[in-house]
Amino acid sequence: MRIIAGKWRSRVIAAPPTPSTRPTADRTRETLFSMLASRIGSLEELAVADLFAGSGALAFEALSRGAGGATLVETDAAARKTILANAAALGVEVKLLAGSALRLPPVTTPFDLVFADPPYAAGSGDAVRDAVEQAGWLAPGGWLAIETARGEKVAPGRLRLDAERDTGPARITLLQG
Repeated sequence: MRIIAGKWRSRVIAAPPTPSTRPTADRTRETLFSMLASRIGSLEELAVADLFAGSGALAFEALSRGAGGATLVETDAAARKTILANAAALGVEVKLLAGSALRLPPVTTPFDLVFADPPYAAGSGDAVRDAVEQAGWLAPGGWLAIETARGEKVAPGRLRLDAERDTGPARITLLQG
């Protein structure tokens, strides 16, 4: 995997060595960040969270493009080790939480941008949206980007549905708080 744009453009990052982790494809990340750029503009200084982080590719892509900080949530120990190795290779510090993205702890400062790439299963997008809403992880006006299986609908809940786009085997849903 590689970072697509920003200060770490073309830098390679490692993927976790576990079969249970499905890294977001470069093309899907490119589509997602293009969608965000047309809505947000710059990611400069945004607080970012990456749920079901895997390699941390979404958070590292956002940091490469100027995000101010990133919190990553991952249950798998091998994936967490990969995230820390990727952060060290890029020379950046991130906050890494061990645990389920479906049981998020409350935060005092919500995030401007939350990425969620749950395992592809029916209802996974709705479940992570509920977790983000219940824990107060999304700032007012913030963006929640959820990757699900192609064609999988995510209900907006209390958020506003901004866009849905199928790309390869994935669907990207953008919700705004």
